[in-house]
Amino acid sequence: MSYADRDDMRLIRDLVTLAPEEAKGYMALSHAAERADGRIPAKYRELMSIAVALTTQCAYCLDVHTRRAYEAGVSREEIAEAAFIAAAMRAGAAAAHGLLALRLYDEHARAAAS
Repeated sequence: MSYADRDDMRLIRDLVTLAPEEAKGYMALSHAAERADGRIPAKYRELMSIAVALTTQCAYCLDVHTRRAYEAGVSREEIAEAAFIAAAMRAGAAAAHGLLALRLYDEHARAAAS
């Protein structure tokens, strides 16, 4: 059994109906990010969307944006590169937060010593 199932997409109307104001705000942001008249071409918007979906691990976003990427002319090779870029960024963020963890540890140690 998989938790992510394409059939779940049929529940979008329920989700919107149950939280209409929040859905309205989300949809406005989503439409702004996905607009066709922006300076960033659709192909690059979809590659960015795929990279973010990979990082956030949203199977539904991957489903939607890989279809749109295909329609925008994205190649399999570009998706593969985007996947590794996303992986590197995720790893980099973990290492960067390691710096934060060390600083916080030092702060806790100093506080305990006082």
